[in-house]
Amino acid sequence: MPQTACPGTMFTTPSGFSPHLTCAEAEEEEAGRGPVAGPPDGPPMGSASLETLIQNLVPTADYYPEKAYVFTFLLSARLFIPPPELLARVCELCIQQQHLDQSPLDTARVRKFAPKILRLLTEWTETFPSDFREERTVGLLKDMVHRIAPCDEAYWKNFNQVLQKLNQRLTFMSRGGEESVVKVSPNASSYVSDKLVAFKSKPPPIQKDTLSICNDPYTLAQQLTHVELEHLSHIGPEEFVQAFVQKDPLDGTPRQQPCFGDQKKKTSNLEAYVRWFNRLCYLVATEICMPAKKKQRALVIEFFIDVARECFNIGNFNSLMAIISGMNMSPVSRLKKTWAKAKTAKFFILEHQMDPTGNFYNYRTALRGAAHRSQTANSSREKIVIPFFSLLIKDIYFLNEGCANRLPNGHVNFEKFLDLGRQVGEFIIWKQVECPFEEDQAILHYLHTAPIFSEDGLYLASYESESPENQVEKDRWKALRSNVLGKT
Repeated sequence: MPQTACPGTMFTTPSGFSPHLTCAEAEEEEAGRGPVAGPPDGPPMGSASLETLIQNLVPTADYYPEKAYVFTFLLSARLFIPPPELLARVCELCIQQQHLDQSPLDTARVRKFAPKILRLLTEWTETFPSDFREERTVGLLKDMVHRIAPCDEAYWKNFNQVLQKLNQRLTFMSRGGEESVVKVSPNASSYVSDKLVAFKSKPPPIQKDTLSICNDPYTLAQQLTHVELEHLSHIGPEEFVQAFVQKDPLDGTPRQQPCFGDQKKKTSNLEAYVRWFNRLCYLVATEICMPAKKKQRALVIEFFIDVARECFNIGNFNSLMAIISGMNMSPVSRLKKTWAKAKTAKFFILEHQMDPTGNFYNYRTALRGAAHRSQTANSSREKIVIPFFSLLIKDIYFLNEGCANRLPNGHVNFEKFLDLGRQVGEFIIWKQVECPFEEDQAILHYLHTAPIFSEDGLYLASYESESPENQVEKDRWKALRSNVLGKT
């Protein structure tokens, strides 16, 4: 069913849903992989003080942290310290340890250290560019390079390339997920239901339908994949951390996680993606309920079944679930005569793949298969993995709720964040795949702008298609018709 964003958690968390990986399971899985990386010549690190974790991030002439550690810590550290302060602390430690505030510089020492700090700053700006929106953070970068540049002019050249890429990424991000695609009219949801005349015989269609725009399921599945990847491209890994309310690990008191800025802005792309999912659900339901003739409605059902199957084959699980959810909405599922006329064997197979039983066991199996295909792919087409996004968010939500950020001794629970980093890191790899399909602007425009029924509009259209079967439905139909006629 369509997803609902809510304050605090961002997404609903229905009862009976279990987390993808509990703390105990995470510990068992971690034991199978080996310990969390620690400082060189130091013990494995499952938890540590924030200062120790920051120290472990700072490179030296002879040490550079593992890439997984860099990503995990930069992702999770924002729960404890604002990114600009973290960068200032890293730069301060570098200056102290490498004596970069002294003159003359130890040229040999700096030449060994400089490539490592440039590498860290490059990884940071590429993975978390939003951390560098403020001039202050860019100033810290420039100051660090200014200190090492006297040893080699090439450092300035390399740094300028880093800044250029950062500016390009920030420009792209400033457009936002909503501006990067055709905007949905704010009145689109009510347009159809307000104009629908509540008589026994429906008027002619008042809008184009999907089949008139695109009658090839494979093509529509490709265009849906374009939309999905476009939305994903704007979601930064830090948004996953910003989306939830965190409970204090010591006394259980709910508190808002540090957001260090405009919280709404930091999660806007996640919310935009949820709105897209909901729109696709309602668009599918609208397309099915709109036709006056049973035969045409059955054809639309069969068409979307084929589109859903192609989405599954492509690896676009988010569109797949949206289509299935739209077809399972009550106004659609109650059309028994219509469904009886449609060929639905393939639909039940797809439903089975997305069955929530066993914590979505079938879907998770299919997702692992798609992920493996992506890792061994020889073409961009085979690299596509678009997860059922709401479930991914819920997995992260339950990981966040099920494990404390800090242990009773005040140490950061780094094992928790390593698991968070694995889940988010995998998503980052998937979202970077370039869509191999050619865009069809007419189809994309339709997907984003076609009027859709509101929930009441769907029920009214459904009752106009197949008469109410019980008194509850009859009463609702009467109320809906009265409401619509009262507006005309």
